[in-house]
Amino acid sequence: MSKNLEEKNFKNKKKLILGIVVGLLVFIFIFVAIFLFMQFYSKLNSYMENNEKEKIELKYTETNDSTNEGIYITDVSKVVENVMPSIVAITSKTLISSGQYGPSFFREDQYAEGAGSGIIIGKSNEKLMILTNNHVVEDASELSVQFINEKSYDATIVGLSQRKDIAVIAVSLDTLDSETLNEIKIATMGNSNELKVGNGIIAIGNALGYGQSVTTGVVSALNREVSVDNYTSKMIQIDAAINGGNSGGALLNSKGEVVGINSAKYSSSATSSSASIEGMGFAIPISNVSELITSLMNGENDESVSLGIEGYIIRDNSSYSYGMPTGFYVSKILSNSSADKSDLEIGNIITKINDTTVSEVSDIQKVLNELNKGDKVNLTVRYISGRAYKEKEITVTLS
Repeated sequence: MSKNLEEKNFKNKKKLILGIVVGLLVFIFIFVAIFLFMQFYSKLNSYMENNEKEKIELKYTETNDSTNEGIYITDVSKVVENVMPSIVAITSKTLISSGQYGPSFFREDQYAEGAGSGIIIGKSNEKLMILTNNHVVEDASELSVQFINEKSYDATIVGLSQRKDIAVIAVSLDTLDSETLNEIKIATMGNSNELKVGNGIIAIGNALGYGQSVTTGVVSALNREVSVDNYTSKMIQIDAAINGGNSGGALLNSKGEVVGINSAKYSSSATSSSASIEGMGFAIPISNVSELITSLMNGENDESVSLGIEGYIIRDNSSYSYGMPTGFYVSKILSNSSADKSDLEIGNIITKINDTTVSEVSDIQKVLNELNKGDKVNLTVRYISGRAYKEKEITVTLS
Protein backbone atom coordinates (compact mmCIF):
# COMPACT_ATOMS: atom_id res chain seq x y z
CA MET A 1 0.00 0.00 0.00
CA SER A 2 2.85 2.30 0.92
CA LYS A 3 4.55 1.51 -2.35
CA ASN A 4 1.50 2.37 -4.38
CA LEU A 5 1.22 5.68 -2.55
CA GLU A 6 4.82 6.56 -3.33
CA GLU A 7 4.34 5.72 -6.97
CA LYS A 8 1.27 7.89 -7.04
CA ASN A 9 3.09 10.82 -5.43
CA PHE A 10 5.96 10.41 -7.84
CA LYS A 11 3.62 10.49 -10.80
CA ASN A 12 1.95 13.61 -9.43
CA LYS A 13 5.31 15.35 -8.95
CA LYS A 14 6.28 14.32 -12.45
CA LYS A 15 3.08 15.81 -13.87
CA LEU A 16 3.63 18.99 -11.86
CA ILE A 17 7.17 19.40 -13.12
CA LEU A 18 6.06 18.65 -16.66
CA GLY A 19 3.27 21.22 -16.34
CA ILE A 20 5.69 23.83 -15.04
CA VAL A 21 8.11 23.14 -17.91
CA VAL A 22 5.31 23.25 -20.50
CA GLY A 23 3.92 26.42 -18.96
CA LEU A 24 7.35 28.01 -18.97
CA LEU A 25 7.85 27.05 -22.61
CA VAL A 26 4.43 28.43 -23.52
CA PHE A 27 5.24 31.65 -21.67
CA ILE A 28 8.58 31.93 -23.46
CA PHE A 29 6.90 31.24 -26.80
CA ILE A 30 4.21 33.85 -26.19
CA PHE A 31 6.81 36.39 -25.02
CA VAL A 32 8.95 35.79 -28.12
CA ALA A 33 5.90 35.94 -30.35
CA ILE A 34 4.80 39.21 -28.80
CA PHE A 35 8.32 40.62 -29.09
CA LEU A 36 8.61 39.61 -32.73
CA PHE A 37 5.15 40.99 -33.45
CA MET A 38 6.04 44.31 -31.85
CA GLN A 39 9.23 44.50 -33.91
CA PHE A 40 7.31 43.67 -37.08
CA TYR A 41 4.58 46.16 -36.21
CA SER A 42 7.15 48.88 -35.56
CA LYS A 43 8.87 48.28 -38.90
CA LEU A 44 5.53 48.05 -40.69
CA ASN A 45 4.39 51.31 -39.13
CA SER A 46 7.67 53.00 -40.08
CA TYR A 47 7.36 51.69 -43.61
CA MET A 48 3.78 52.90 -43.86
CA GLU A 49 4.74 56.36 -42.61
CA ASN A 50 7.65 56.62 -45.04
CA ASN A 51 5.54 55.38 -47.90
CA GLU A 52 2.82 57.88 -47.05
CA LYS A 53 5.35 60.74 -47.06
CA GLU A 54 6.61 59.68 -50.45
CA LYS A 55 3.09 59.69 -51.81
CA ILE A 56 2.39 63.17 -50.46
CA GLU A 57 5.60 64.55 -51.90
CA LEU A 58 5.00 62.82 -55.21
CA LYS A 59 1.51 64.25 -55.47
CA TYR A 60 2.83 67.73 -54.71
CA THR A 61 5.61 67.67 -57.28
CA GLU A 62 3.34 66.34 -60.00
CA THR A 63 0.67 68.98 -59.50
CA ASN A 64 0.33 71.11 -62.64
CA ASP A 65 -3.17 72.46 -62.27
CA SER A 66 -3.26 76.03 -63.64
CA THR A 67 -5.41 77.10 -60.71
CA ASN A 68 -2.51 76.54 -58.30
CA GLU A 69 0.32 78.97 -57.79
CA GLY A 70 3.75 78.10 -59.14
CA ILE A 71 6.18 78.46 -62.00
CA TYR A 72 5.12 76.99 -65.32
CA ILE A 73 7.65 76.54 -68.11
CA THR A 74 6.40 76.89 -71.66
CA ASP A 75 8.37 74.99 -74.28
CA VAL A 76 8.56 77.01 -77.51
CA SER A 77 11.45 75.03 -78.99
CA LYS A 78 9.39 73.56 -81.84
CA VAL A 79 8.14 76.99 -82.93
CA VAL A 80 11.64 78.46 -82.69
CA GLU A 81 13.19 75.55 -84.58
CA ASN A 82 10.71 76.07 -87.40
CA VAL A 83 11.14 79.86 -87.60
CA MET A 84 14.87 80.27 -86.99
CA PRO A 85 15.82 79.61 -90.67
CA SER A 86 13.81 82.76 -91.52
CA ILE A 87 15.76 85.04 -89.14
CA VAL A 88 19.05 86.73 -90.05
CA ALA A 89 21.68 88.81 -88.29
CA ILE A 90 22.60 92.11 -89.93
CA THR A 91 25.92 93.91 -89.59
CA SER A 92 26.22 97.48 -90.82
CA LYS A 93 29.21 99.74 -91.35
CA THR A 94 28.68 103.50 -91.42
CA LEU A 95 31.35 105.94 -92.52
CA ILE A 96 32.04 108.41 -89.72
CA SER A 97 35.32 109.93 -90.90
CA SER A 98 36.83 110.12 -94.36
CA GLY A 99 40.56 109.61 -94.78
CA GLN A 100 40.94 111.96 -97.76
CA TYR A 101 42.33 114.76 -95.58
CA GLY A 102 45.44 115.07 -93.43
CA PRO A 103 48.87 113.43 -93.68
CA SER A 104 49.03 110.38 -95.93
CA PHE A 105 49.76 107.99 -93.07
CA PHE A 106 46.52 109.13 -91.36
CA ARG A 107 44.36 108.81 -94.46
CA GLU A 108 42.18 105.90 -93.48
CA ASP A 109 38.38 105.87 -93.47
CA GLN A 110 36.80 105.34 -90.06
CA TYR A 111 33.65 103.25 -89.76
CA ALA A 112 31.12 102.63 -86.98
CA GLU A 113 29.82 99.08 -86.88
CA GLY A 114 26.28 98.24 -85.81
CA ALA A 115 24.25 95.07 -85.30
CA GLY A 116 20.62 94.31 -86.02
CA SER A 117 18.23 91.59 -87.09
CA GLY A 118 16.05 90.81 -90.09
CA ILE A 119 13.28 88.55 -91.36
CA ILE A 120 13.30 86.77 -94.72
CA ILE A 121 9.97 87.80 -96.28
CA GLY A 122 10.18 86.89 -99.96
CA LYS A 123 12.24 86.62 -103.10
CA SER A 124 12.20 87.67 -106.72
CA ASN A 125 13.97 85.96 -109.59
CA GLU A 126 17.17 87.70 -108.60
CA LYS A 127 16.98 88.75 -104.94
CA LEU A 128 16.16 87.43 -101.49
CA MET A 129 14.15 90.09 -99.62
CA ILE A 130 14.75 90.78 -95.93
CA LEU A 131 12.66 93.01 -93.65
CA THR A 132 14.29 95.06 -90.90
CA ASN A 133 14.14 98.46 -89.17
CA ASN A 134 15.11 101.62 -90.99
CA HIS A 135 17.41 102.67 -88.15
CA VAL A 136 19.37 99.42 -88.52
CA VAL A 137 20.45 100.11 -92.12
CA GLU A 138 19.95 103.83 -92.71
CA ASP A 139 23.13 105.63 -93.86
CA ALA A 140 25.07 102.35 -93.89
CA SER A 141 28.05 102.25 -96.23
CA GLU A 142 28.21 98.45 -96.12
CA LEU A 143 25.71 95.77 -95.14
CA SER A 144 26.17 92.05 -94.57
CA VAL A 145 23.65 89.38 -93.66
CA GLN A 146 24.39 86.19 -91.73
CA PHE A 147 22.02 83.26 -92.21
CA ILE A 148 21.23 80.30 -89.95
CA ASN A 149 24.25 78.36 -91.25
CA GLU A 150 26.48 81.25 -90.07
CA LYS A 151 27.48 82.16 -93.63
CA SER A 152 27.53 85.89 -94.40
CA TYR A 153 26.74 87.71 -97.65
CA ASP A 154 26.71 91.31 -98.82
CA ALA A 155 23.34 93.05 -98.94
CA THR A 156 21.92 96.21 -100.50
CA ILE A 157 19.03 98.49 -99.56
CA VAL A 158 15.88 98.10 -101.65
CA GLY A 159 13.49 100.50 -99.92
CA LEU A 160 13.27 102.64 -96.77
CA SER A 161 10.55 104.22 -94.65
CA GLN A 162 11.88 106.54 -91.99
CA ARG A 163 8.46 107.50 -90.63
CA LYS A 164 7.48 103.85 -90.08
CA ASP A 165 11.03 102.77 -89.20
CA ILE A 166 11.05 99.81 -91.59
CA ALA A 167 13.32 98.86 -94.47
CA VAL A 168 13.75 96.10 -97.01
CA ILE A 169 17.23 94.94 -97.98
CA ALA A 170 18.23 92.24 -100.44
CA VAL A 171 20.89 89.61 -101.06
CA SER A 172 21.54 88.50 -104.64
CA LEU A 173 20.41 84.91 -105.11
CA ASP A 174 23.31 84.13 -107.44
CA THR A 175 25.75 84.77 -104.55
CA LEU A 176 24.13 82.20 -102.26
CA ASP A 177 25.52 78.67 -102.27
CA SER A 178 23.28 75.60 -102.39
CA GLU A 179 23.73 74.85 -98.68
CA THR A 180 22.43 78.27 -97.69
CA LEU A 181 19.52 78.09 -100.14
CA ASN A 182 18.50 74.72 -98.69
CA GLU A 183 18.63 75.86 -95.07
CA ILE A 184 16.85 79.21 -95.23
CA LYS A 185 13.10 79.73 -95.57
CA ILE A 186 10.60 82.54 -96.01
CA ALA A 187 8.75 83.56 -92.85
CA THR A 188 4.98 83.25 -92.56
CA MET A 189 3.16 86.52 -91.88
CA GLY A 190 0.40 86.65 -89.27
CA ASN A 191 -2.39 89.10 -88.45
CA SER A 192 -1.42 91.53 -85.70
CA ASN A 193 -5.00 92.83 -85.60
CA GLU A 194 -6.01 89.56 -83.92
CA LEU A 195 -3.64 90.05 -80.98
CA LYS A 196 -5.12 90.46 -77.52
CA VAL A 197 -3.55 91.73 -74.33
CA GLY A 198 -2.15 88.71 -72.50
CA ASN A 199 -1.43 86.64 -75.63
CA GLY A 200 1.85 84.76 -75.45
CA ILE A 201 4.58 85.96 -77.81
CA ILE A 202 8.13 85.00 -78.83
CA ALA A 203 10.88 87.45 -79.80
CA ILE A 204 13.93 86.38 -81.83
CA GLY A 205 16.85 88.63 -82.66
CA ASN A 206 20.58 89.23 -82.77
CA ALA A 207 20.79 90.59 -79.20
CA LEU A 208 23.91 92.73 -78.66
CA GLY A 209 25.36 91.24 -81.84
CA TYR A 210 26.11 87.93 -80.10
CA GLY A 211 23.89 85.88 -82.43
CA GLN A 212 20.26 84.86 -82.45
CA SER A 213 18.59 84.57 -79.07
CA VAL A 214 15.03 83.86 -77.97
CA THR A 215 12.90 85.59 -75.34
CA THR A 216 9.27 85.01 -74.46
CA GLY A 217 6.52 86.97 -72.79
CA VAL A 218 3.04 88.35 -73.34
CA VAL A 219 1.39 91.25 -75.11
CA SER A 220 1.37 93.95 -72.42
CA ALA A 221 -0.64 96.54 -74.36
CA LEU A 222 -1.78 97.42 -77.87
CA ASN A 223 -1.66 100.71 -79.82
CA ARG A 224 0.98 102.31 -77.62
CA GLU A 225 2.22 105.60 -79.10
CA VAL A 226 6.01 105.48 -79.39
CA SER A 227 8.26 108.13 -80.97
CA VAL A 228 11.28 107.10 -83.04
CA ASP A 229 13.31 109.76 -84.89
CA ASN A 230 10.58 112.35 -84.25
CA TYR A 231 7.90 110.14 -85.82
CA THR A 232 5.14 108.72 -83.65
CA SER A 233 3.64 105.29 -84.39
CA LYS A 234 1.27 102.92 -82.66
CA MET A 235 3.11 99.83 -81.48
CA ILE A 236 2.66 96.55 -79.60
CA GLN A 237 4.04 96.71 -76.07
CA ILE A 238 5.58 93.45 -74.86
CA ASP A 239 7.39 92.30 -71.73
CA ALA A 240 9.84 90.01 -73.56
CA ALA A 241 13.40 91.31 -73.29
CA ILE A 242 14.39 93.52 -76.23
CA ASN A 243 18.03 94.62 -76.31
CA GLY A 244 20.38 96.31 -78.74
CA GLY A 245 20.68 94.16 -81.88
CA ASN A 246 17.13 92.83 -81.51
CA SER A 247 15.86 95.65 -83.73
CA GLY A 248 14.40 94.29 -86.95
CA GLY A 249 13.87 90.81 -85.49
CA ALA A 250 10.63 88.87 -85.46
CA LEU A 251 7.81 89.02 -82.94
CA LEU A 252 5.92 85.74 -83.24
CA ASN A 253 2.59 84.40 -82.06
CA SER A 254 2.15 80.86 -80.74
CA LYS A 255 1.82 79.52 -84.31
CA GLY A 256 5.20 80.93 -85.30
CA GLU A 257 3.67 83.62 -87.50
CA VAL A 258 5.31 87.05 -87.67
CA VAL A 259 2.97 89.55 -86.00
CA GLY A 260 5.46 92.32 -85.37
CA ILE A 261 8.91 93.77 -86.01
CA ASN A 262 10.90 94.28 -82.81
CA SER A 263 11.80 97.93 -82.86
CA ALA A 264 12.55 99.70 -79.60
CA LYS A 265 13.24 99.28 -75.92
CA TYR A 266 11.96 101.81 -73.44
CA SER A 267 14.48 102.63 -70.72
CA SER A 268 14.70 105.00 -67.79
CA SER A 269 17.38 106.99 -69.63
CA ALA A 270 14.75 107.93 -72.23
CA THR A 271 12.53 109.61 -69.65
CA SER A 272 12.80 112.31 -67.05
CA SER A 273 11.98 109.72 -64.41
CA SER A 274 14.73 108.21 -62.29
CA ALA A 275 12.70 105.03 -61.82
CA SER A 276 14.12 101.79 -63.16
CA ILE A 277 12.04 100.58 -66.11
CA GLU A 278 12.12 96.93 -67.20
CA GLY A 279 9.96 94.74 -69.37
CA MET A 280 8.84 97.45 -71.81
CA GLY A 281 9.71 96.47 -75.36
CA PHE A 282 7.91 97.60 -78.49
CA ALA A 283 7.20 96.07 -81.89
CA ILE A 284 5.67 97.46 -85.08
CA PRO A 285 2.37 95.63 -85.84
CA ILE A 286 2.90 93.74 -89.09
CA SER A 287 -0.64 94.34 -90.35
CA ASN A 288 -0.18 98.11 -90.08
CA VAL A 289 2.69 98.10 -92.57
CA SER A 290 1.91 95.15 -94.86
CA GLU A 291 1.04 97.31 -97.87
CA LEU A 292 4.06 99.51 -97.26
CA ILE A 293 6.34 96.47 -97.09
CA THR A 294 5.07 95.35 -100.51
CA SER A 295 5.85 98.79 -101.91
CA LEU A 296 9.35 98.74 -100.43
CA MET A 297 9.99 95.26 -101.86
CA ASN A 298 9.27 96.73 -105.28
CA GLY A 299 11.83 99.49 -104.79
CA GLU A 300 9.40 102.29 -103.92
CA ASN A 301 10.85 104.42 -101.14
CA ASP A 302 8.31 105.73 -98.68
CA GLU A 303 8.53 109.50 -98.46
CA SER A 304 6.86 111.22 -95.56
CA VAL A 305 3.92 113.41 -96.51
CA SER A 306 3.33 116.97 -95.36
CA LEU A 307 0.87 119.78 -95.87
CA GLY A 308 3.64 122.19 -96.87
CA ILE A 309 2.82 124.86 -94.33
CA GLU A 310 4.68 126.83 -91.68
CA GLY A 311 3.29 128.54 -88.62
CA TYR A 312 2.87 128.27 -84.88
CA ILE A 313 0.48 127.10 -82.20
CA ILE A 314 -1.95 129.55 -80.63
CA ARG A 315 -2.50 128.49 -77.02
CA ASP A 316 -5.17 129.48 -74.51
CA ASN A 317 -3.31 132.51 -73.16
CA SER A 318 -2.71 133.99 -76.64
CA SER A 319 -6.24 133.12 -77.64
CA TYR A 320 -7.63 135.09 -74.72
CA SER A 321 -5.25 138.04 -75.22
CA TYR A 322 -5.79 138.48 -78.96
CA GLY A 323 -9.26 137.07 -79.35
CA MET A 324 -8.08 134.27 -81.65
CA PRO A 325 -9.13 130.62 -81.76
CA THR A 326 -6.67 128.02 -80.44
CA GLY A 327 -4.97 125.86 -83.05
CA PHE A 328 -2.20 126.04 -85.68
CA TYR A 329 -1.84 129.49 -87.27
CA VAL A 330 -0.75 129.24 -90.93
CA SER A 331 1.91 131.91 -91.56
CA LYS A 332 3.36 130.48 -94.80
CA ILE A 333 2.29 128.07 -97.55
CA LEU A 334 5.12 126.45 -99.53
CA SER A 335 4.97 126.68 -103.31
CA ASN A 336 3.65 123.58 -105.13
CA SER A 337 2.86 121.88 -101.80
CA SER A 338 -0.29 119.99 -100.90
CA ALA A 339 -1.67 123.07 -99.12
CA ASP A 340 -0.80 125.30 -102.07
CA LYS A 341 -3.09 123.18 -104.27
CA SER A 342 -5.99 123.50 -101.82
CA ASP A 343 -8.21 126.31 -100.49
CA LEU A 344 -6.04 126.78 -97.39
CA GLU A 345 -4.88 130.38 -96.94
CA ILE A 346 -2.32 132.27 -94.89
CA GLY A 347 -4.01 133.47 -91.70
CA ASN A 348 -6.21 130.38 -91.40
CA ILE A 349 -6.12 128.62 -88.05
CA ILE A 350 -6.29 124.81 -88.23
CA THR A 351 -8.33 123.61 -85.24
CA LYS A 352 -8.79 119.98 -86.33
CA ILE A 353 -7.12 117.53 -88.72
CA ASN A 354 -9.56 114.74 -89.51
CA ASP A 355 -11.05 114.01 -86.07
CA THR A 356 -7.99 115.12 -84.06
CA THR A 357 -8.07 118.42 -82.21
CA VAL A 358 -4.92 120.46 -82.91
CA SER A 359 -3.29 121.78 -79.75
CA GLU A 360 0.33 120.91 -80.67
CA VAL A 361 2.26 120.65 -83.94
CA SER A 362 2.71 116.95 -83.16
CA ASP A 363 -1.07 116.45 -83.43
CA ILE A 364 -0.85 117.28 -87.14
CA GLN A 365 2.24 115.15 -87.66
CA LYS A 366 0.71 112.09 -85.94
CA VAL A 367 -2.19 112.09 -88.41
CA LEU A 368 0.07 112.62 -91.41
CA ASN A 369 2.33 109.75 -90.30
CA GLU A 370 -0.54 107.35 -90.91
CA LEU A 371 -1.25 108.63 -94.43
CA ASN A 372 0.38 108.23 -97.83
CA LYS A 373 0.70 110.25 -101.00
CA GLY A 374 -2.65 110.56 -102.73
CA ASP A 375 -4.62 110.26 -99.49
CA LYS A 376 -7.04 113.02 -98.57
CA VAL A 377 -7.08 114.81 -95.22
CA ASN A 378 -9.86 117.00 -93.84
CA LEU A 379 -8.95 120.25 -92.09
CA THR A 380 -11.28 122.24 -89.87
CA VAL A 381 -10.12 125.84 -90.03
CA ARG A 382 -11.17 129.16 -88.57
CA TYR A 383 -10.80 132.25 -90.75
CA ILE A 384 -11.40 135.93 -90.18
CA SER A 385 -14.54 137.36 -91.76
CA GLY A 386 -15.11 141.00 -90.94
CA ARG A 387 -14.47 141.31 -87.23
CA ALA A 388 -15.23 137.67 -86.33
CA TYR A 389 -13.89 134.21 -87.01
CA LYS A 390 -15.95 131.74 -89.00
CA GLU A 391 -15.40 128.01 -89.54
CA LYS A 392 -15.08 125.96 -92.70
CA GLU A 393 -13.91 122.53 -93.85
CA ILE A 394 -11.05 122.10 -96.34
CA THR A 395 -10.00 118.87 -98.02
CA VAL A 396 -6.33 118.55 -98.93
CA THR A 397 -4.92 115.87 -101.24
CA LEU A 398 -1.45 114.85 -100.08
CA SER A 399 1.22 114.89 -102.79
